[in-house]
Amino acid sequence: MSTERSSSIGKALYGFLFVIALPALLIGWARMTDLVVRIPALGSMPIGAAVAAFGAVVMGSGMVALMVYGKGLPMNAYPPLRFVTEGIYKLISHPIYAGFSILCIGIAIAANSSSGLWLVSPVVILGCVALVEGYERHDLRNRFGSAQAKPLIHIPADETTRPALMDRLSVYVLVLAPWLILYEAVRFIGIPPDAVVAFLPFEKDLPVYEWTEVFYLSTYAFVLLAPLVARTNRDLREFSISGLIATGLVILLFLAVPFIAAPRPFTPHGPLGRLLASERAYDTPAAAFPSFHVVWAFLAAAVYARRMPSLRLLWWTWALLISISCVATGMHAIVDVLGGFIVVLFVTRIRGIWEQVRRLTERIANSWREWRFGPVRIINHGFYAGAGAFVALSIIGTLIGPGYIPSILIIAASVLITSAIWAQFVEGSPSLLRPYGWYGGLLGAIIGAFIATLLGASPWLLLAAFAVGAPWVQSAGRLRCLVQGCCHGRPAPAAIGISYTHPRSRVCRLAALTGVPIHATPLYSILWNIVVAVIIARLWFLRAPLSLIIGVYLIITGLGRFVEESYRGEPQTAIYRGLRLYQWMAILSVVSGVLATMVGNSPRTPLPELNWASVIAAACFGVLTSCALGLDFPESNRRFARLA
Repeated sequence: MSTERSSSIGKALYGFLFVIALPALLIGWARMTDLVVRIPALGSMPIGAAVAAFGAVVMGSGMVALMVYGKGLPMNAYPPLRFVTEGIYKLISHPIYAGFSILCIGIAIAANSSSGLWLVSPVVILGCVALVEGYERHDLRNRFGSAQAKPLIHIPADETTRPALMDRLSVYVLVLAPWLILYEAVRFIGIPPDAVVAFLPFEKDLPVYEWTEVFYLSTYAFVLLAPLVARTNRDLREFSISGLIATGLVILLFLAVPFIAAPRPFTPHGPLGRLLASERAYDTPAAAFPSFHVVWAFLAAAVYARRMPSLRLLWWTWALLISISCVATGMHAIVDVLGGFIVVLFVTRIRGIWEQVRRLTERIANSWREWRFGPVRIINHGFYAGAGAFVALSIIGTLIGPGYIPSILIIAASVLITSAIWAQFVEGSPSLLRPYGWYGGLLGAIIGAFIATLLGASPWLLLAAFAVGAPWVQSAGRLRCLVQGCCHGRPAPAAIGISYTHPRSRVCRLAALTGVPIHATPLYSILWNIVVAVIIARLWFLRAPLSLIIGVYLIITGLGRFVEESYRGEPQTAIYRGLRLYQWMAILSVVSGVLATMVGNSPRTPLPELNWASVIAAACFGVLTSCALGLDFPESNRRFARLA
């Protein structure tokens, strides 16, 4: 078969996959999981059709621009020959992905599909982000260099120049509009079934001061004017980055922490009282902790203070008065305001926090210690693995009870054994006689769960509980990776990367990157696993179907791993068709997660039961794990003998 004919067939199959097969699969996924997702649907044929039409136009415009100006097809496998900055690409960077995401949301609204709106569309959006961050960004840089023209809608540059009109308007489109959409989405979801009133006992007796509505209501104008007030692009960028981080963090807390703050009752006595009552009618007791009023007020105040430093005290005082008004108007609990203060401190000091975390990560990465006892060597990184196993199995045993301890240990042993066997086939070599592979561990968990059915255990219950515990064991395992030097990143800027100097580390011994700043990919994995842990634990406590918990875990870990792998630099990892082996495994994880969520008749989660038997069993297996991943025979060349 000629190369040209082979290419034509490949293009046809690629087009069929993404233009016909993928949309059909997404529709089928939404239909099969509509009863699993218990969030109310937002149904409106006119609104849905309008949103879908807008998304289709944006997506279609991107495809046409790539074909007309890029002289190619809108396909990652067969990319255009030139970097496109004309047409809709002059306005936004990724119109095809943005348009497709909007199209999915529109169809879900038009079809009155709860799953389409709250499960399928978010996964599509996250999938598009993962594809851009985990593949396209690197591919474009490799093919066209880093000096690529920015679209009109963009995050402002880190420059002291005066912002242009589009710099300012971009903040509304990329920062404030997404915040509004996400906030309204949480507000629409409503009060969680396990809601906890955030008011302290004495707060119910606090009066409502109608006149403080002046400050509370001023938040909207104060924040909306901030992008127009910003003096430099750097100020605008600081506001944008802080706002995006705050949005992601607060929305996660909205969904994970079931605090609510029903406004304290009062009787309006004047125009401000009636205005406050009217505002309450459009608000919700949910989406209160932490207070976005506090967060946005202080982020805006920083912009005003830089623009008019002589009035700095006024702007910070105004932000403080807005914060006080959250309680004085009865709209928020004190804990909401305190939470807002903490978020502000975090996002405005994110660079300093990152630097401290980076330095700590680098210290751990160079902390190799070993002790010899005759032919036996004990390496300190095994303690991290043991601690992770202990924490994870303690969580799992608490979730499903002491009656499942034998089944839990069967699965844990299967994970340990299978991860070692897996890595032998993928990474084993004379230099790596006993590596361990995470995806082998996932396979081992499935095998172990079905073995445990011989004891009468439910595989769904076991796998769902392990999904809750898995982010913790993986996070602790990544600390071991840091010390050992496995799963390491490729070269990175000094401000981002960490440097290895210990000769025992794989980074120095195998990759020859001694002293070279590299991406701290184990740290990236830990940070993402924290997010995963919060989401999966929340689903458990909401008593979601077990299949949904398993599926969501596989989906979001797969998406995170796809991006993480793009920053890795291990020389032994194979690359197939432009993607690293574990990126293909991450895609398989996402697909498996989608299939798992389709099992709609799986049982729901039981209530947790703290018990010492599970903790003791977890401790014993933690010791075993420490030995398996931290004890070896360095003078032997037998398979499985050495760890380094």
